[in-house]
Amino acid sequence: MRPVYMINGFLESGKTEFISYTLGQPYFQIRGTTLLILCEEGENEYDEALLKKSRTVMELVEEEADFNPSHLMELEKKYRPERIVVEFNGMWNYKNVKLPWHWKIEQQITIIDGSTFPMYYTNMRSLLAEMLRNSEMIIFNRCDTVRNDLNNYKRNVKAVNPSADVIFEDSNGEIDEIFEEDLPYDLNQDVIELDNNGYGIWYLDSMDHLERYVGKKLRFLAMVLKPDNFPKDHFVPGRMAMTCCAEDMAFLGYACEYDGAGTLKQGDWVKVTATVSKEYWEDYKGEGPMLHAVSVEAAKAPKEPVISFT
Repeated sequence: MRPVYMINGFLESGKTEFISYTLGQPYFQIRGTTLLILCEEGENEYDEALLKKSRTVMELVEEEADFNPSHLMELEKKYRPERIVVEFNGMWNYKNVKLPWHWKIEQQITIIDGSTFPMYYTNMRSLLAEMLRNSEMIIFNRCDTVRNDLNNYKRNVKAVNPSADVIFEDSNGEIDEIFEEDLPYDLNQDVIELDNNGYGIWYLDSMDHLERYVGKKLRFLAMVLKPDNFPKDHFVPGRMAMTCCAEDMAFLGYACEYDGAGTLKQGDWVKVTATVSKEYWEDYKGEGPMLHAVSVEAAKAPKEPVISFT
């Protein structure tokens, strides 16, 4: 298999700087040729000395139609690389990408200019979502002037890809973000009441900062989901969410232990009061949030059953 490192992002987002930095690192100084495929040319160019030192050869693919398995195989036969790095064109739909069968994406990273993110998120959301969806890492750079907006940026991208590592950088390097003060609810309340907006934020925030919620009591309106493989005394209370567009929906919820789970029906609406713990759960493939119901009461469906991260 031929390992491929896919670097996504819109023009002038910082992809060239990121790749140049990576090529210059000792861990990348390994045997064999690296094929660097550029899908667009930005203002910054690659240093010839760096390319030579890292044994990197560069090819430009200017047309989206030429980024196809046949042409990519021609490049492989020409250079016989040990690895491939792709600087992808953000204006091409990542959904349409087809690689040679033996090319395996080893890592996918999306680079975002924090100062222009709102413009792209508003006007090119579907293209951005396709880049984000399978990225292991999402890096926001140039965040010096938008530090107050980073909490919202993180929620936006986590709604599309909850498992991605999100990193913020300013001119001094990586930003250690702590956003507890920006939460729309008070963590010190006896019972934390979650409205539509609060539920979505809690769901995403608990992935990265579960320690904030362990031992806390929550109350929220939810739809009942009963997966076939669940124990009889467990169910999933959650909400449908629109993560980027009307066609892109997801059910957001965590497992909940409740003695009366057997009386609940799929799709019921309930008002849940529950405490939060951190426990192993097979579906999580490790430890994660576990709810323990204090009460589950029948409720009416809300006027807006679908929550939104837009």
